[in-house]
Amino acid sequence: MKLTANPNDEDRVAAARKRCEAPLRARFEKAGAKYPAEEIFFRAMKREAVVELWANSSKGGQLKLIATFAVTRGSGGPGPKRVQGDGQVPEGFYEVDRFNPMSLFHLSLGLNFPNASDRILSNHERPGGDIFIHGNCVSIGCLPLGDEAIEEVFLAALDSRTRPVRVHIFPARMDAPDWPAWRDEQTRRKPALAPFWEQLARGWELFEKDHRPPVVSVSKDGSYNCSSGR
Repeated sequence: MKLTANPNDEDRVAAARKRCEAPLRARFEKAGAKYPAEEIFFRAMKREAVVELWANSSKGGQLKLIATFAVTRGSGGPGPKRVQGDGQVPEGFYEVDRFNPMSLFHLSLGLNFPNASDRILSNHERPGGDIFIHGNCVSIGCLPLGDEAIEEVFLAALDSRTRPVRVHIFPARMDAPDWPAWRDEQTRRKPALAPFWEQLARGWELFEKDHRPPVVSVSKDGSYNCSSGR
């Protein structure tokens, strides 16, 4: 996940650092966290169209919410991504597996989609791929944040001392007052979502309890298993 030596790459990242490293450090200071962070974590909620940036200052410590960024354009609907071309934003537990400082959408963080669960449950020949958190305001399955926000997000992830950088994507805020009613409405239409969302809800609940990303494994049937990250 190192940046290429292409001078143009360095110029784009250097320009982003010049523009936003100071305000990014100020965000961390206001939240009571040091910068660069020991650990970075991103949590996205599709229904609310936001990506949260969490960080901590000590290895294994509780994460603090640093900032919330608006997703500038959505695609697809509730539920996971299961086939190339379905337009869906994935749902599940992912990691940043590459930094792209020369993205067509300014800067981008690539996710490890399809992950182990997706490779079992998705179309085996055409599961899709190339899912990013990126700049600009266009998307087919990605999470665009606009150019200003992606500069902060990219730098925070790049400078994090701990790898991997985890990215968890949920259909909605799973503790919202109207979550049960909205969930039930969606699962009546698509019953297969119910057991899948129960797996995601376990991960959500563990993070809310500990403010630590859960430990996630994948069973032979593709289901997620989450346990406490403390």
